[in-house]
Amino acid sequence: MKFEYENSFEVKHKIQERKIAILPIGAIEAHGPHLPLSTDNILAERLSEKLAEKVHAFVLPTLPYGQVWSLRDFPGSINISNESLISVLVDIGTSLYKQGFRIWAIVNGHLGNQPALKDAARVLYDRFQDFKVFYFFYPGMNAILKDVRETQSVHSTYFHACEIETSIMLYLAEEHTNMDKAICDIPNIPESADFTSTPWQKFTNTAVLGDATLATKEKGEKIVETAIEKMAAMLRSAKDEIA
Repeated sequence: MKFEYENSFEVKHKIQERKIAILPIGAIEAHGPHLPLSTDNILAERLSEKLAEKVHAFVLPTLPYGQVWSLRDFPGSINISNESLISVLVDIGTSLYKQGFRIWAIVNGHLGNQPALKDAARVLYDRFQDFKVFYFFYPGMNAILKDVRETQSVHSTYFHACEIETSIMLYLAEEHTNMDKAICDIPNIPESADFTSTPWQKFTNTAVLGDATLATKEKGEKIVETAIEKMAAMLRSAKDEIA
């Protein structure tokens, strides 16, 4: 259920009934020639909608901007700082708590947001002890990748506009995916990139980290449905604790 379409006369009762708010958060950034700048937003929204159906929750309007420092100089990318993102999330969380929500699930479509999400959740934990904040980024993915990936990952953590993210897009938003333009770009990411600030244009001109041509809807389905079930299980457990 979309929170933004409710009215003030009826929403208070529905908040008490549902208890869970879901916030899709993504980013506007380069995703190669075959995926749109809003890929992370689209994925976060579609994941949130699926999750809300499972746990009877409200879906908040998408927060469309994220911390994209690594890709900020690519055409189309829009970056906001961690500090700005933390501040906005704490303000949103505080409002949700005062409105009566006691569980907040932030469904993240962009890995670069995770540090800010974690810090915001910590601030809210210290402020409201009975407010449970989750910051989800495809839980259970690593185990599934061992089964679906046909190419070796170019990095232990990153996946971007590649076989994996493109597969997720094919499953959740095929209409926004142009496989005729998908490319294979396997950059050599230096070990030092994990230990010093390194803009991605130092090792890629395309923002594609792998072979997007190997993406399939079936791979995306396995990743997404695993993540949905894991997120739903955690939210149900949290809801039972406050019942």
